[in-house]
Amino acid sequence: MANKAQQPPHLHLAELTASQFLDIWKHFDTDGNGYIEGKELENFFRELESARRGAGVDPTNASFREKMREFMQKFDKNADGRIEMSELAQILPTEENFLLCFRQFVGSSSEFMAAWRRYDTDRSGYIEANELKGFLSDLLKKANRHYDDQKLVEYTQTILRMFDLNGDGKLGLSEMARLLPVQENFLLKFQGLKLTSDQFNAIFTFYDKDGNGYIDEHELDALLKDLCEKNRHEMDIRDLVGYKKSIMALSDGGKLYRAELEIVLCRDPMF
Repeated sequence: MANKAQQPPHLHLAELTASQFLDIWKHFDTDGNGYIEGKELENFFRELESARRGAGVDPTNASFREKMREFMQKFDKNADGRIEMSELAQILPTEENFLLCFRQFVGSSSEFMAAWRRYDTDRSGYIEANELKGFLSDLLKKANRHYDDQKLVEYTQTILRMFDLNGDGKLGLSEMARLLPVQENFLLKFQGLKLTSDQFNAIFTFYDKDGNGYIDEHELDALLKDLCEKNRHEMDIRDLVGYKKSIMALSDGGKLYRAELEIVLCRDPMF
């Protein structure tokens, strides 16, 4: 948890490194829930305004509230009243901030998922920390993004600091996907479902019509349509094509096995 007496780091800088970006994120996401929201959000905007103007600001002033409202309209892409990691990367863009690189070279969540699948070989929803460097290298090469080994090491270490909070050497797909632009992070659309293992097993069995142990593209289409109908406040049926493409990127030659789909539909994949 951030030390509230400590001055917010790095906001005065014109350019941030990946490590400095993470320092800012951890300073303001004081409860560590993955969002800057509520009082955290007010503190962030007040300190950002102070850093940019070189003077203190009064959060009780009406003009402060209006500026904060305009700020959120511009950067809170999904209008949920809080700032996510990918949104903060848009607020604090720099040449060195590799998080912006995700926005530039991961054109869709399906590209991200396809790259992830190469490294999550046991389909657990996690990749080992020692495989992360190769994962990031693959994504950077896809973007024709030039980097040296020192920079790649920095990016890898920053990702580890972000997501390997318990130090077990594993990084989760759903956590890493937070680096994607909000509109491209299809996993966010399934967060509200929160299926239990029993619920997931029942769904998988129902849609695996031929009982062959996997779901094909047509069976997935039927499953997603039903989920959209039952969860209209969470999911938009107009986005079905994108959902399906992203999920099928996890499949094995068009065969979506239980473990792959579980990563998407369950909060915590089973082991």
